[in-house]
Amino acid sequence: MSDAKPIWYVYLLRCSDNSLYTGITTDLERRLQEHNACDKRGARYTRSRRPVQLVYFEQQANRSLASKRESALKKLSRSGKECLMLNTS
Repeated sequence: MSDAKPIWYVYLLRCSDNSLYTGITTDLERRLQEHNACDKRGARYTRSRRPVQLVYFEQQANRSLASKRESALKKLSRSGKECLMLNTS
């Protein structure tokens, strides 16, 4: 077994209704597929707002930091999130 610690990602999705969803994962590709799949692995919020599109992500060293950053992003206003996305593209 590998002792390598996974990289955690904090991400923003744009939903079909143009709303934004914030989450964390260790595998962005898998998680995006789960959000867009027609099963129960995606978040309840995104199930009725498919398809979703990845619009922003950042890496964090561990789950604790990712959760703290997720919380901070969720507290941002919509315009704050849009500004964050524009400044990193």
